[in-house]
Amino acid sequence: MDNEDFLWAGIPFLGGIGGYQDAPCGVVSASAVCIGLRHRCPLKDKKQAGQARNLIRTFSARIVSEFNRQFGDITCRGLIGMDFSKPGEYEKFLQSGIWKDRCVRYVEFMVEKLYALEDHGGLFVMAP
Repeated sequence: MDNEDFLWAGIPFLGGIGGYQDAPCGVVSASAVCIGLRHRCPLKDKKQAGQARNLIRTFSARIVSEFNRQFGDITCRGLIGMDFSKPGEYEKFLQSGIWKDRCVRYVEFMVEKLYALEDHGGLFVMAP
């Protein structure tokens, strides 16, 4: 999906959705969107669309559960322990380097999980 539109579509996920930190971490939200885009199909085939919708929901639920199990939370605030609604807090976050440790780890985890989705005859399953 070589399209800059996808990059721009992901910008609102920084710091939760729109910076609202009680929302899911941006990588959690973006991963769910990636799964939907990857496994989409034409809506005119109602049976295929229903199967795709079920797979997308199943994969999304599994990847979010695995993330929560690994890191103990899925919200931005819960994961980094800082409140961006406080003046200067986001700048403090950037200067602290927390994003280099924690946020990069969250992204790496989700990228690995997304790559673990394998194609088996048109059906996509999580690798063991």
